[in-house]
Amino acid sequence: MARLGKILVFPIKSLDPIALNQVQISEGGALKCDREFALFDQSGNYINAKRYPQIHLIRASYDLDERLVNLQIPDHPTHKSYKKVSTFHLDQEQDLLADWFSQFFGQPVEIRQNAGSGFPDDPDAWGATIISEATLITVQSWYIHAPIELNQIRDRFRTNLEIIDTEPFWEDHLFAKAGETVPFRIGDVQFLGTNPCQRCPVPTRDPLTGKIYPDFTKIFAKQRQATLPQQVEKSRFNHFYRLALNTRIPITEAGKFLKMGDAVLSPT
Repeated sequence: MARLGKILVFPIKSLDPIALNQVQISEGGALKCDREFALFDQSGNYINAKRYPQIHLIRASYDLDERLVNLQIPDHPTHKSYKKVSTFHLDQEQDLLADWFSQFFGQPVEIRQNAGSGFPDDPDAWGATIISEATLITVQSWYIHAPIELNQIRDRFRTNLEIIDTEPFWEDHLFAKAGETVPFRIGDVQFLGTNPCQRCPVPTRDPLTGKIYPDFTKIFAKQRQATLPQQVEKSRFNHFYRLALNTRIPITEAGKFLKMGDAVLSPT
């Protein structure tokens, strides 16, 4: 039976994740603490890895019980202060945290917080993103000329929930035609599968350095098309640079918990 094998949340959008043994569903139908904070420029646009590749240099770790984030840039070329770990309280020291980011990016940075539903990439699919471990292993096998470690494949695609004991691309049966959803459960939590996630430039880059892998997207799209499951809803693939499942979590699920090892109950 398919089971929940990994839980990752990304407290600050575009920065490193933290692995959890369990996570609560927030009042807005998201994973609690996932993308709870986001960085914005003066025009109100996201400061994220899509627009600012240098963000890959930042290492972040968290103590969510104490509401602390530790930031460091080990390989910063000029400023020694960034090579040291700086610790901030996520709720009480947002001004200091914004100053740290402002100095790094060389422009004023605003930190916004949304504890209810976070800052998802797809506002119509605010639930967790889901992928199977077997899918990640298969994608890893596509890059043979310059091999990529499995953990780095995982870091490139930045998915919240990883399902084990399935075949590759198992998650592709959890979406249907545009405008339709597919219901399924993980443990006690109800999900609605919406669409295959459209990828951005981020997976093409080394998650630690930002260095681009040559022809990453071309290799991916060719292999994705060749390995697309027979029963998949092909109308959702206007291109083949798509991977993982976007979902909605009904707000009726708020307060429930997802736990490592939870069984996945999906349509047959």
